[in-house]
Amino acid sequence: MASTGVIGEPLDATKFAPVMDDLAARAREGDFLDAAKAIMTTDTFPKVSTATAKIGAAKVTICGIAKGAGMIAPDMATMLSFVFTDAVIAAPALQAMLKDGVANTFNAVTIDGDTSTSDTLMLFATGKANHPRIARASDPRLKAFKKALHDVLGNLSEQVARDGEGARKLVEISVEGAASNASARKIAMSIANSPLVKTAIAGEDANWGRVVMAVGKAGEPADRDKLSIWFGGIRVAHKGARDPSYDEAQVSAKMKEQVIPLKVALGMGKGHDRVLTCDLTKDYVAINGDYRS
Repeated sequence: MASTGVIGEPLDATKFAPVMDDLAARAREGDFLDAAKAIMTTDTFPKVSTATAKIGAAKVTICGIAKGAGMIAPDMATMLSFVFTDAVIAAPALQAMLKDGVANTFNAVTIDGDTSTSDTLMLFATGKANHPRIARASDPRLKAFKKALHDVLGNLSEQVARDGEGARKLVEISVEGAASNASARKIAMSIANSPLVKTAIAGEDANWGRVVMAVGKAGEPADRDKLSIWFGGIRVAHKGARDPSYDEAQVSAKMKEQVIPLKVALGMGKGHDRVLTCDLTKDYVAINGDYRS
């Protein structure tokens, strides 16, 4: 029901079928981190997130685990994530909140632009909390719960981006001044999925020309003479040319940090968006070149 591995290779059911009958009976507290570790593949650390919220007077908890490090792009790709809450919420309401929650979290992350056949994200409610059942996602009592759920999804998806195969840097790409939010998303993803941009960041090189290229190939409204670009909060390009105050040493120091904010201002409208990615290193090639061997 939820699995990843080599596409087309059947799973050996004898590995899990014999333990299914009494699995629930053997469950015990404290196994949550073990579950996060069990679903890891090329991940380098287990991904876990927890948040709490109030529904009326009742305190509810949201806990999530995820795995994913490669073949990650919108629609989630080779990623598994399972989120649980003790809230008493009907399945249709959970589904509606989950759909809204992934738009700017899991579906705003890309590692390499590749997708797979195995993406899964599930949200479960045990109904053990002490509050009346909620049937609709629009119920005002869910305001704090929605924020907490978004925080968990956002935290898990950021951990996925940080743990991209071979990655050394988390890259936060912000696009503003686009013709629309949808246009901003396409441009942000074009930048995030550009091997040239990602390798420049791996080499700690603020090569803004590669960002200009990625903006142009997105096929969205853009004007070179209105374009501004920032690396690490430092403006390196303005109105389509090198910023007059550009300081190579200052920018180079920023590029050595582990988190690289990259911002693009288009000057075309009010559209904006944010996506997460990582750098592209030699280790990514090594991991995937040796994947089956």
